[in-house]
Amino acid sequence: MHKGQTLSVTPTALAELSRQAAFGGMPGRVHIDLLDDPCGQRWLHIRLRPGDFSGVPIFRTDGVTIYAPKGQLDLLKGLSLSYYGDLSGGGFLISSPRGAESCACGAGFRFLK
Repeated sequence: MHKGQTLSVTPTALAELSRQAAFGGMPGRVHIDLLDDPCGQRWLHIRLRPGDFSGVPIFRTDGVTIYAPKGQLDLLKGLSLSYYGDLSGGGFLISSPRGAESCACGAGFRFLK
């Protein structure tokens, strides 16, 4: 586990991550990374995938380990991952880290200047 990482995950997000990892053939292993904004407005959006993709473990509980690229550890620090679900679907949401603003979609943020 990478020391100093402060990613937090809600119980509903943890349950959905576990389900998706098992369905993807990688039980208990989830990779999170941030994708750059193709429009050039500095937004970063989360991507979650089953597996570890040679990342370093940053969060572990209840049989689920979340991995991240070593080069993005500082960007992920302070994020809180949650999940919502209703009759029309669901999705992961993040809280913005300190010094950042949230994207309207709930799955992205950008740092303030």
